[in-house]
Amino acid sequence: MHISLNQDILQRVFGYDSYRGPQQNIVDHISAGGDALVLMPTGGGKSLCYQIPALTRQQAGGGTTLVISPLIALMHDQVGALHELGVEAAFLNSSLDGEAAAAVERRLLKGELTLLYAAPERVTTPRFLAQLDSLAERGLLSLFAIDEAHCVSQWGHDFRPEYRALTILHERFPGVPRIALTATADALTREDILERLQLQGARQFISSFDRPNIRYTIVEKKDGLAQLLRFIEREHPGDAGIVYCQTRKRVEDVARALCEAGLSALPYHAGLEPAVRQDNQDRFLREEGLVMVATIAFGMGIDKPDVRFVAHLDMPKNIEGYYQETGRAGRDGAAANAWMAYGLQDVVNQRRMIDESPAGEGFKQVMRGKLDALLALAEATDCRRVRLLAYFGETYVQTSGAEGPSGQNAPVLVAACGNCDNCLHPPTVRDGTELARKLLSCIYRVQQASGVSFGAGHIMDVLRGKASDKVAAYGHACLSTFGIARDASESELRAVLRQLIAIGAVAVDGQAFNTLQLTEGSRAVLRGEVGVQLRQAVAAPLSGKTRRRSALPSVAAANLDADAQIRYIKLKAWRAEVASQHNLPAYVIFHDATLAAIAERAPQNLEALGGISGLGAKKLQAYGAEVLRVVAC
Repeated sequence: MHISLNQDILQRVFGYDSYRGPQQNIVDHISAGGDALVLMPTGGGKSLCYQIPALTRQQAGGGTTLVISPLIALMHDQVGALHELGVEAAFLNSSLDGEAAAAVERRLLKGELTLLYAAPERVTTPRFLAQLDSLAERGLLSLFAIDEAHCVSQWGHDFRPEYRALTILHERFPGVPRIALTATADALTREDILERLQLQGARQFISSFDRPNIRYTIVEKKDGLAQLLRFIEREHPGDAGIVYCQTRKRVEDVARALCEAGLSALPYHAGLEPAVRQDNQDRFLREEGLVMVATIAFGMGIDKPDVRFVAHLDMPKNIEGYYQETGRAGRDGAAANAWMAYGLQDVVNQRRMIDESPAGEGFKQVMRGKLDALLALAEATDCRRVRLLAYFGETYVQTSGAEGPSGQNAPVLVAACGNCDNCLHPPTVRDGTELARKLLSCIYRVQQASGVSFGAGHIMDVLRGKASDKVAAYGHACLSTFGIARDASESELRAVLRQLIAIGAVAVDGQAFNTLQLTEGSRAVLRGEVGVQLRQAVAAPLSGKTRRRSALPSVAAANLDADAQIRYIKLKAWRAEVASQHNLPAYVIFHDATLAAIAERAPQNLEALGGISGLGAKKLQAYGAEVLRVVAC
């Protein structure tokens, strides 16, 4: 019964004929009362995995589904989207005043809500738990959906201690099924999630981490801001994008610089006045072509589908953070770019933050390992996607053109994706082992001569035979390593040093003025047992003139003929008015892909309109006549 009801809800409420990927198996399992851990990439449709079971279980007499999320923006948009579908949903968070919150609680206790969104801090309060007790006693507590489940793990990229208290849900309501969902978790984080949430017996659904529509590009940082401007102007003029920076000041500076360059850019960080921060976020969600410059405080739970690029001007802490943040690009499945500029100072800064943190040494060691993995990805000369997926324990598989035994295209293991900078423009690689040995020898000699360690700048001065004041003061011009790398540029030496840090042959002591230290791994390089390869990036050729902003910024309409494009423009204008009236982002009313399909088919009646994906019964009833009018104009 559940399975047929699930399919009916998928079509009637959400307007889709079929599921994507593993959605159907997850929905059927949860609807039947099973527990689950779901790992699905951003844009993969995680919310449907608990929204359909919520409706199914309620119709079977199960009551309300509680969705636990730390994100006010996500709560607001998802509840708004559910209202558009005719689903009774609400949220409880700090944006509500006392009267509004009390009204939601009354509806909850009456059993009127299908889904309620709340933050973990509220869920674990005695008052709220008592309300859940009341629902459970009457059989009106249907399901717990724990979103952003990586927040429960100390190994996750966004650990939040308040998530640890959610174990009380299983202890207090053992008969209520639970689904934990996240887009990013390596094996260590997954184990922690299962243990902390007591989901050891849950079925695990782990989707591919691959986002084939995202192109990964990582460049050496020289003049980061200038490089960013060139990237946006050449690749994404007029497109919506997110630029991540490490500090609040850098966010402000970069946003100001982008505006001065003629781009529409806004800052976002925790230091802004709450009203300003919220207004900037709302504008980004509702307007087209805006660039948000932000710290990592921005983005998690942002469902904007048409973000065409995510850029990092500073290196993130780990691959999980990088993957999560880049995943906010191209949620609509259309082509998008993940671009990052990084340098030696990024590595030094991140290591210093780890070393100076009050955490235990075991935790620090894991964090150093995660940073090393990201650095190795940045320094890689082979396929970025293959390495990225390998970090999450996944072997990159591509579908070949040949048919397998079942008549479908057979999957094949490949070593290149064809959609990252290293695949599209392979870097020149040369042997840097000898230069690496010189650098390690220099670190050893200066430390032996002076009894103290030194930073990268001084080591490079000695190697290149530069008579600086510090070189003179310590007498390092007399060392055998003074000037032994005169022919090497500072850029080359920094590249060698990054590689040595990446393979663990050099450590950076963040507590001692970022000085360089030899490690056990240094011996293998000095003996010639481990080689160092240097990459020389090849600039991507420019394809003629800079791409101009199209009158149709959405890629969904790229293949429409002239008449259909006119209809699409009219439909977007109509949608913008409706979204403004409802105080919702435009994509909550209809996605671009749905508007493009309407524009292409030009339906003449409600029956024809109802056959288009993304148009459920409630939306057809609410907007059908108006859509037909716009199409006919």
